[in-house]
Amino acid sequence: MVAATTLGQKLVGYEEDHPERGDVPGWVMITLMSAILVAGLLALASPALEGLFNQAIAKVGK
Repeated sequence: MVAATTLGQKLVGYEEDHPERGDVPGWVMITLMSAILVAGLLALASPALEGLFNQAIAKVGK
């Protein structure tokens, strides 16, 4: 039975410690940190960006 299971795993390409398995918690942490960084930068830069936008709209409206 063990030989059949091992043979089946070899045929399918199953490896217990696959090198490209990935690190899901790591990717979740990177995504979360990136989102927090973008939100922080947006909070800091929002007044300046709003001023630039209003200035550009005022120039186009003339």
